[in-house]
Amino acid sequence: MSRTLVLTAHRSPDDSRINKALIAALRPLPNVTVHELMRTYPDYQIDVAREQELLQTHDAIVMLFPFYWYSSPAILSEWQDAVLTYGFAYGSEGNKLHGKPLQLVVTTGGNAQAYSPEGYNRYPVADLLRPFNAMANLTGMDYLPPHLVQGVFDMSDERLAQEVAGVVQLVQRL
Repeated sequence: MSRTLVLTAHRSPDDSRINKALIAALRPLPNVTVHELMRTYPDYQIDVAREQELLQTHDAIVMLFPFYWYSSPAILSEWQDAVLTYGFAYGSEGNKLHGKPLQLVVTTGGNAQAYSPEGYNRYPVADLLRPFNAMANLTGMDYLPPHLVQGVFDMSDERLAQEVAGVVQLVQRL
């Protein structure tokens, strides 16, 4: 059975109803490691050796984060800068991530219509996530279609339960 690493990146993890529910549902799954970057590195001092070991000991990688200013929270960007180094993640000998699936699970405050050519954000979220696709390409990872949980600002408890169940199924299939 494959092992999945779920990297969560929320700048205020205690304040997020949606991300807390997703993490609570994923944490007890067998062969799933939920790794909360902001709780582990509140000072942004990333332990590169530890993070690279986690990546090597897992078969699939999930990045779970809220969409902030058309990107990920700063802690995930810092993690990428520090951990995905030349010789480890890319370069002539940087093949440690080759073939591993990369699944993004992204929450947005706005609904799907807000992220359309007619919406106030003008672009679909998938287009705005292209830097992650490029990162996966450079590191040899298999970039899977992003899973979006949209319209979280006014999400009902019933819909939240459905979204959580969908993310659990997605992670279990990896």
